[in-house]
Amino acid sequence: MPTQKEAVKSVAPGDVASKVYVPPGKHDEFYVFFSGGFSGQVSVYGIPSGRIIKVIKVFSVDPETGYGFTPETKPMLMTSHGFIPWDDAHHPWLSQTNGEQDGRWLFINANNVPRIARIDLSTFETTEIIEIPNSAGNHPSPYGTENTEYVVAGTRFSVPIPQKDVPIDSYKENFKGTISFIKANEPGKMDVAFQILMPGFNYDLARCGRGPSHGWCFFTSYNTEQAHTLLEINASKNDKDYIAAINWKRAEECVAQGKYQEMPATYYHNYYDEEKHMAVSEVKKSVKVINPKDCQGVAYFLPTPKSPHGVDVSDDGEYIVGGGKLATVIPIHSFSKMLKAIEQKAFEKEIDGIPVLKYDAVLHCELEKPCLGPLHTEFDGKGFAYTSCFVSSEIIKYDYKGCKVVDRAPTYYSIGHLLVMGGDTKKPYGKYAIAMNKITKDRSLPVGPELLQSAQLYDISGEKMQLIHEFFTVGEPHYAQGILADKIKDKVKKIYELEKNKHPYAVKSEKDARVERKGNEVHVYMTMIRSHFTPDNIEGIKVGDTVYFHVTNLEQDWDIPHGFVIKGSEDAEILVMPGQTKTLVWKPKAPGIYPFYCTDFCSALHQEMQGYVRVSPAGSNAPLKYYTGTAQK
Repeated sequence: MPTQKEAVKSVAPGDVASKVYVPPGKHDEFYVFFSGGFSGQVSVYGIPSGRIIKVIKVFSVDPETGYGFTPETKPMLMTSHGFIPWDDAHHPWLSQTNGEQDGRWLFINANNVPRIARIDLSTFETTEIIEIPNSAGNHPSPYGTENTEYVVAGTRFSVPIPQKDVPIDSYKENFKGTISFIKANEPGKMDVAFQILMPGFNYDLARCGRGPSHGWCFFTSYNTEQAHTLLEINASKNDKDYIAAINWKRAEECVAQGKYQEMPATYYHNYYDEEKHMAVSEVKKSVKVINPKDCQGVAYFLPTPKSPHGVDVSDDGEYIVGGGKLATVIPIHSFSKMLKAIEQKAFEKEIDGIPVLKYDAVLHCELEKPCLGPLHTEFDGKGFAYTSCFVSSEIIKYDYKGCKVVDRAPTYYSIGHLLVMGGDTKKPYGKYAIAMNKITKDRSLPVGPELLQSAQLYDISGEKMQLIHEFFTVGEPHYAQGILADKIKDKVKKIYELEKNKHPYAVKSEKDARVERKGNEVHVYMTMIRSHFTPDNIEGIKVGDTVYFHVTNLEQDWDIPHGFVIKGSEDAEILVMPGQTKTLVWKPKAPGIYPFYCTDFCSALHQEMQGYVRVSPAGSNAPLKYYTGTAQK
């Protein structure tokens, strides 16, 4: 591991700062989306400046906006296990058309309760989440296909499929894995198209092919020993584990021919309707499962040393790089050699109906003496690959066709994944690489026992990699995706059009604002606009009532959200975008006067944007009364 002194020396002399300086008022060249890991969210940075510009709420509730608390957004976090307010988000993936990023959507996986979310890049909001049945530990996900036909998922943890009560030491007999293909190219219609039943290994990461390898996806596996305890020893015995090559077009044929089992399974599909400003959940009850024994040609195993983590496909679609984290070499497989080996039946054995191809028959070359702990690889479009190396804390650059290391650069410290701009597409942008580092001792002012993860930015435009910047990230980023800002920025929505607001409790002008009682339920149809609420005085609420504040922001101007909260609110405020409607639910517990106010500084008279609710004792005869300015109603 490099020392701090070496770290200081590693920053090249000269005007490095000018390479990352973006003057105030100017925009960055790239958006970069970092997974939040245990924060469950996605954070958005501008590159090269490293300025954070948004945190997108995905798998974790957010009291700042009300996400996961309001009736409009709670359905987004429904699962077969009930309402789940948190998850572990690992791998963002940007949608593609013809193998190039198209700037439409970002997908990201939930690792703990297996799910995949779609984020709409016109709003930078989560709009859809699908649960993955027959899965546990959704780690090799949600990498997608060349035209976003599918995003994929796989089981990190094999389990009985379907689930049943069995002894854990019956692992080899009863535990299986699955690989799932999720329809992804139609918003609101994500679904599990089919699953493939796999041997009970641990499936780790994935990539789908492009160009000549379009139609295939590749998944790393480890624990081919099928250990169920002390995996750090028992799952590291075999010299080679496998990369699973899945022919998804063959799987489509088998589904069309009825070569699958319709397996009972309960899972949720949640979708946010941007016109109704409301999420809905639907419960699905079965899934198509393909057994490779019944669908010849759907899956093959490529032997790969040793406990491979990453599997990455070159921009030309020909080379498949495995990152064996315990291996002394980096194996580079050839897709065309793989097809030839399949044609010639160059198999060494079969596992659960899946042929294992001969290593030498599919291997292009082994990159020798690369580094310690190779993990994950991306490409620059100029014939070079970049692999992160966790143990030796470095990035290596190599000619993957010639199988020769040409440069190496230290990272500070213990790099996990790395990002090359567009490095998983047909046409990488190159230019920058980002190291996502797990340990950051001495990299910032100390702030207690825990330190933020660091991102280090490298200029890779020249012959030698050059460390030019370092910034700190939210949560624990496991991976990131970068895209040219020009592919997104002009499509971004600035307001929700008020006339298209179909929320059932929306009001589109102050004259329609009102308060209605239905037994112990009170519905407040409220508007907000600089710098007042309508109504802003409400009387006649009683202890024991449940009050629904349905608040519509009448603004039709960019960057004018308003917040709403009332004293004693039990969980969250709501932050309401222009033209949007959200609901805050409140149950007053004692008589009195309760102020409410706008939480987002919206104008010079922001402090005046406030109101009162009078709460009377339960059973009292206080008449319902509401007004703004004068007692009109």
